[in-house]
Amino acid sequence: MVERWYRGDLHAHTVRSGGGELTPEQLVAEARAAGLDFLAVTEHNQPFDAGSWRDTGDLLIVPGQEVVTRTGHWLALGDAADRVGPFGAESVDRALGEVRAAGGLCVAAHPHAPYPGGELMFPLESFDAVEVWNGPWGAEFPWSTDNGAALAEWGRRLGTAVRAGAGRTGAGHRDTGRWQPAVGSSDAHLAGQLGTPQLVVRAPERSAAAILAAVRAGRSWIAESATVELEFTATAADRTALAGDRLATAGRPVEVAVRVSGVADPLVRFHTVRGRAHTAPAGADGTVRWTTDARESAFVRVELRHPDGRVAALGNPILLAD
Repeated sequence: MVERWYRGDLHAHTVRSGGGELTPEQLVAEARAAGLDFLAVTEHNQPFDAGSWRDTGDLLIVPGQEVVTRTGHWLALGDAADRVGPFGAESVDRALGEVRAAGGLCVAAHPHAPYPGGELMFPLESFDAVEVWNGPWGAEFPWSTDNGAALAEWGRRLGTAVRAGAGRTGAGHRDTGRWQPAVGSSDAHLAGQLGTPQLVVRAPERSAAAILAAVRAGRSWIAESATVELEFTATAADRTALAGDRLATAGRPVEVAVRVSGVADPLVRFHTVRGRAHTAPAGADGTVRWTTDARESAFVRVELRHPDGRVAALGNPILLAD
C-alpha cells in the first residue's frame, strides 16, 4: 500500500475540559482552517464522547483522553482511552499497561510545563512517545511549557536509547530499550490555537490504527503550521530512508538531504549521537546536503530553525546501520 503524509494534532480540548472554550463543531472548523487531516480529542480525565463527533466529514477523529494527575499529565490515544480513569501516581503503570494492551498509544504530555502538577514526574521511558513541542515555540504565557527543555531532554535520551538497542518487551509493556519518537501538538483550548504545532505522519491510510502505528514507529515530523514543508532523507548504497526508518548503509557514506519551504531564511541543523553535528542555511532552492556514515553515528535527525532560534520544524531520526 502506498504511504502518504497526513497532518494532524494529537492534543486538543473542547468546552468539556477546564479552560476549553470551543464546541466540537468549532474545533472541527478550526481543524479544517489549520489544514489538518486528523485530530485527537483529549479531554481532561473524561472518556471520549463519540456522539459529539459523528459529522466530521473527511476529518479523522482519534479517540483520546488527557490523564491529569498531581505529578504530571499524559495522553491515552485510541479506543482504549475510554478505559482510563482519573488515576493517581500509584496506578499509572496499570493504566499505561491497559491502554497499550488494547492497542492504544501513551504519550508523555508537556513534560516541562511550569504550573503545579504540569511537570511530568513519571519516568519518560514508561511512555511510547514524548510531546517535545506543546503550543507555540517560545510563547510567554503563564501556562506555556518549556519546549526547549523538553527537546533537549528527548535529544539526550535518544542517543542513549539508540546505542542501547532493542530491550525486552511483552504484552502491555513498552520496549524500554527502544527510542521514543517525538511528537508535537497544540494542546488547544481556545480559538486560533489548533494546529500550532502539528504532527505530519507517514501512513498507508487515514485511520486511527494506521496513524497511531506510524506515530509509535516515529514515521513523523513536526511543523509549526501548515505552511511549513520539510523533506528529509538519507541515502546510501542505492537505498533511501525517511524519518523513523532504519537505513542499511553497507558501510558506505550516507548523504543526508533536506528540502524546506514556508520559512524565511531558515537554518538547518543536523543532530547525531554526538549532538549538533552540522548547521547550514538553506540554499536558494531550499536544500541542504551533508555527508556522514554509520560509524560516526547510529542516527541522524534534523531541526529547522528561524534566524532568531525558534524551531520551525523538527524530524524524528533516521537510524543508520552498517
